[in-house]
Amino acid sequence: MMLPCSHSLAALRRNMWTASISTLLLLASPHIFAIAQTTTSAPESVPANAPQSAQAPSLPGADAARPRERDRRRAAKLYLEASKLFMTGRFEEALRDYDEAAKLDPANDNYRLAGEVARNHAVTALIQTASKDRLRGDSEGARAALTRALEIDPKNIAATQHLYELGDDAGRQPTSVNTQQAPDLSDSVRLEPSTERHSFHLRSNRRQIVEQVLKAFGIDSMMDESVRSTSARLDIDDAGFESAAQAAGMVTHTFYVPLDAHRVVVADESATKRQEFTRQVLETIYLPGLKDEEMTAVSTLAKQVFNMKQADIDHSAGALVVRAPKDAIDAFNSTLRSLMDGRNQVVLEVKVIQIAHRSERNLGIQPPQTFAAYNVYAEEQSILSQNASLVQQIISSGLAAPGDTLAILGILLASGQVSSSVFSNGLALFGGGITASALSPGPATAHFNLNSSDSRELDSLQLRLGDGETGTLKLGQRYPIQTSAFSGLSSSVPNIPGLTTAGNSGSLSSILASLQGSVPNIPQVQYQDLGMTLKTTANVMRDDRVALTIDLQMSALSGASINSNPVLNNRAYSGVVTVKDGSAVVVVSDLDKAESRAISGTPGLSEIPGMNNITDKDTQRSFASLLIVITPHVVRYTQPSGHTPMLRIERASQAQ
Repeated sequence: MMLPCSHSLAALRRNMWTASISTLLLLASPHIFAIAQTTTSAPESVPANAPQSAQAPSLPGADAARPRERDRRRAAKLYLEASKLFMTGRFEEALRDYDEAAKLDPANDNYRLAGEVARNHAVTALIQTASKDRLRGDSEGARAALTRALEIDPKNIAATQHLYELGDDAGRQPTSVNTQQAPDLSDSVRLEPSTERHSFHLRSNRRQIVEQVLKAFGIDSMMDESVRSTSARLDIDDAGFESAAQAAGMVTHTFYVPLDAHRVVVADESATKRQEFTRQVLETIYLPGLKDEEMTAVSTLAKQVFNMKQADIDHSAGALVVRAPKDAIDAFNSTLRSLMDGRNQVVLEVKVIQIAHRSERNLGIQPPQTFAAYNVYAEEQSILSQNASLVQQIISSGLAAPGDTLAILGILLASGQVSSSVFSNGLALFGGGITASALSPGPATAHFNLNSSDSRELDSLQLRLGDGETGTLKLGQRYPIQTSAFSGLSSSVPNIPGLTTAGNSGSLSSILASLQGSVPNIPQVQYQDLGMTLKTTANVMRDDRVALTIDLQMSALSGASINSNPVLNNRAYSGVVTVKDGSAVVVVSDLDKAESRAISGTPGLSEIPGMNNITDKDTQRSFASLLIVITPHVVRYTQPSGHTPMLRIERASQAQ
């Protein structure tokens, strides 16, 4: 016997957990997490100075409690078989094998945890089966499925709640769409023919054939003038009333309407006579909560599909008054009841995650960009001539000799009375005598700066939609945009004393004069939605999958404007995706991503290898991402109970 290797066991285990991870998040019972917490609880602390034997005591019989190698191999084989059953949806059989594997190898927690997963899947499948049986009206089947679910998991709260709801349904009186129904007039008149059987071989006119057949069973007939005395033939043996009356109606092209237990009226078979003699039932169907267009759709259904001549809508009472034969009204009530019971219900769990990052890094040295050259003698003479009075005071006070130019300049600069841009950044002297010159460089700066910012935002929302219903989710703000401005007043107002002028009151004249010539402008503003607008439509398919129609639009201000109106940046996405119930679909959009780099340095020097890292570099990076996760959950099924199983029809090939 070939045993599975550890790699195949690990791969199969990963596949099983990957397939069921989305369902585990929704269907896991609270006691599973309690078991996980119990099994992962930390052991009691042991003093650090305790001896090694005290920290790890040896239990007697520990070797005997270990599973045998044969049991471990048997448990691994059962685990593989149970995993295959689990992937095919046979959860109860998989649960049995998981439990047996856990008994054979109690030290392996994977067997026990896999059994809990299979247990929850089996209970969930039984609850869904019970819900479908409940919608079909099969209370016994629903009760049996819920009882089986509680046998598998006696502590399951969902199964207990569904069982309570099933008991509540049994205690309620059955409700119908029609809370007020008219008396059943068609069943109030019933024929009571004799139960004898007769044979007929008649060759006569239509009137006599019908009269003889009905008279044989004790029924008197009244002929309408539409029944002509044309010849007909009837041959039937050993027939009861129903068969004989039906055969007579077919050969004579007539029908009858009962008047009482032993009398009928017979008329020619035509749509006009049917409408004239067939009893009509008048019924008021109350449809509260429907809109006017929905009431009109129900009235159109009654007239066009069920051929009801009268179907009047009472909008004030929210009712529909119909007049038609009983069979047509019964079929209409059955159809309307199935429509009013409700459609599939889907809960969309929408998570919007916004991530924004911005960083700025400015590193390097910016060397002097300008250099100024000066003649030392010319600058000295310019400073001395501009401050001649101060020079005389220095000489008269004896601080410097008349010919000591450097001492006089030093005293002027040290006193702060004289300032020159030549001495602000330092000097580099070269030359001598009258041609002595100075070179003054510009300022040099060093940068070592880092700025970074991150923001994360999570919005978790839920939308409950009907099958085929569209839901809209908006995140953002409404921005006012002025579309136009108008004024209802004119600057040239006629002079009407007491109305447009102050009249005899002098204090009002100054107030009115300040208002003359000012025309108020009334703006018209239109609000534009900025941010994210998500429209989605959920359609439940026959295989319990959900088809999502996603329409995503994002709007933002671009920063520019035309005629004082801002320019908007719009991004849109639309598509259709089909996912399983409980699975998630992810829509990702990069909203913004920008990178800029500025270099400041000396031309040529910044391009030399080894020197370009010294040059000042200002780098800015920013990006913003939007992550939308949509998870549909079907919370109500109504359509699967009315579907027939799908069949595949293949054409057999013809023999050559």
